[in-house]
Amino acid sequence: MTKKQKVVRTRILITLAIFAVLMICDHALHLMDGLPVFILFPIYLLPYLLIGYDVIRRAFKNIRNGQVFDENFLMMIATFAAFGVGEYSEALAVMLFYQIGELFQSFAVGRSRQSITEMMSIAPEYANRELPDGGIEEVDPDEVEIGSVIVIKPGEKIPLDGTILTGDSFIDTAALTGESVPRHVSEGDAVISGCVNGEGILRVQVDKAYEDSTVAKILDMVENASTRKAKLENFITRFARYYTPVVTIGAVLLAVIPPLILLLTGNAPRWEDWISRACVFLIVSCPCALVISVPLGFFGGIGAASRIGVLVKGSNYLEAIADASVIVMDKTGTLTKGEFRVSRLNPVSGLAPEKLLELAAYGESLSNHPIAASIRQAYAGTAATAVGEAVLKPGRVQNLQEIAGHGVSCELDGHPLLVGNAALLKDNNITPVICNDPGTVVYVAYDGAFSGSLLISDGIKEGAVEAIASMKRAGIRRTVMLTGDRKEAADAVAKALSIDEVRSELLPADKVDAVEALLKSCTGRDKLAFVGDGINDAPVLMRADVGIAMGSLGSDAAIEAADIVLMDDDILKIARLIRIGRKTLRIVRENVVFAIGVKLLVLTLGALGLATMWLAVFADVGVAVLAILNSMRALREKN
Repeated sequence: MTKKQKVVRTRILITLAIFAVLMICDHALHLMDGLPVFILFPIYLLPYLLIGYDVIRRAFKNIRNGQVFDENFLMMIATFAAFGVGEYSEALAVMLFYQIGELFQSFAVGRSRQSITEMMSIAPEYANRELPDGGIEEVDPDEVEIGSVIVIKPGEKIPLDGTILTGDSFIDTAALTGESVPRHVSEGDAVISGCVNGEGILRVQVDKAYEDSTVAKILDMVENASTRKAKLENFITRFARYYTPVVTIGAVLLAVIPPLILLLTGNAPRWEDWISRACVFLIVSCPCALVISVPLGFFGGIGAASRIGVLVKGSNYLEAIADASVIVMDKTGTLTKGEFRVSRLNPVSGLAPEKLLELAAYGESLSNHPIAASIRQAYAGTAATAVGEAVLKPGRVQNLQEIAGHGVSCELDGHPLLVGNAALLKDNNITPVICNDPGTVVYVAYDGAFSGSLLISDGIKEGAVEAIASMKRAGIRRTVMLTGDRKEAADAVAKALSIDEVRSELLPADKVDAVEALLKSCTGRDKLAFVGDGINDAPVLMRADVGIAMGSLGSDAAIEAADIVLMDDDILKIARLIRIGRKTLRIVRENVVFAIGVKLLVLTLGALGLATMWLAVFADVGVAVLAILNSMRALREKN
């Protein structure tokens, strides 16, 4: 509980004690019977001011700023009117229970913020920069340049993304990923900011400036999440904007029009009775239950997601994933490990397998693609020794040109070399021998003739089978896989994972077209979610109704473009996120129906003179407390 909350709690307890004494004196002992107004009024006014002075101050401050119609204004006018008609105990009770509801609401918001606050606490306060003479200086993380060496002591937060130069330790990634088991790291491993170092001392070379680091990007996403509101949340905001002034004017009319009609028709106007009804009308009309419980529900859902290591950039995206019926996924790095290896060489007759691997390695010598890296790795580890060449010699390759979605064209020792898919060779009038085995096939042609093919294997991620099954149990009706890989490899993965539909051999632009077509097939409130990790997935992530990116291994572009980020790349959490989203929406809708229903009922009873101020207090504070309690259920998510 904060210092401010403790002060309010003390005021409430003091006023509650005074109120209890006054009620006993009035109703049990009848000590106040017959007391004149000038004595009775200050007896109730003092505790009223003790508990309500801040509400009155905020109301006048908002009126001065042009924001008249809010809950502070409604409480002030209603209690002032109650004092005016002699309902002193009711006026004090209304303000007292309103403040109790506000304290409860403040506490509930604090609980909902806790999960996200824990994520915000990952921000490092300093970095230990290593000096040329071996000394260490403590500096602000944004003062550390790329290439600098920082020292991370046991128990310290990792301030910047980098690569370990020396040291061996376990790092706690729970604040980012929700994973409780520490991860072992050693020399050569990459580490990301926001994690906590375990027992060992690490020397890390900085790879990114602070503003580009993982922790800075996450903090920026969290801070901006509140600006992206769900449709239901926007509706409630607009509703309250018009609802409050309408009911305020209605209360004024209720207090004035019926007495005037009675007066004009020769009857007693009964001003006190109609003003009392107007007070009830005002108290009931306070929209606290709606304007607090709805955003609180979404905030609770986002907090529950952050607890399992999923960053949702706004309540609108939580609403979208709750309505998702189609999930489209990239293959490599999302459903498969993205750890390619050369599993077989298929050279043409008369060509040594090592020579085929050498041709492919030189063709892929400048590519950053994981498949190219696997070919170079295989060449460096095996074939290079056989041909007596330990490393690639860049000078042998000229005029290298990457052809998007097809492969590489270059010259090796002055002769044309093609490395890529079958379409690349066919476009150059070379007929390849097609390999139909499951996996990615890379075809090679040298000096105008087909040289052979390489089969590249990529294993399916652990848990991917269960992830697809859990998505379907969570209500996803259609799963689709998009990949630039060839049909045979894609079909094999789709079959192993029980994916409903697969589209293969796609260029990056083709993926956008495929998602466009799938979006057109979605009807009503159905939404489409796309899950990807590579830089080529960024356009599709932005085009989908909700884009989900891999945060640990995914590219910066994919994380920036995505609406939801899986901090540890665990696609099993997608089904859990869907359940969180649907539970949150269900809770929020329950609050809306309950709050509006009770208020409309008591407003009607109040206008007819059948509702007391005590019932009005329940319709305001009681409904707000019940709605807040219901909203807090969104924080809990069962595995």
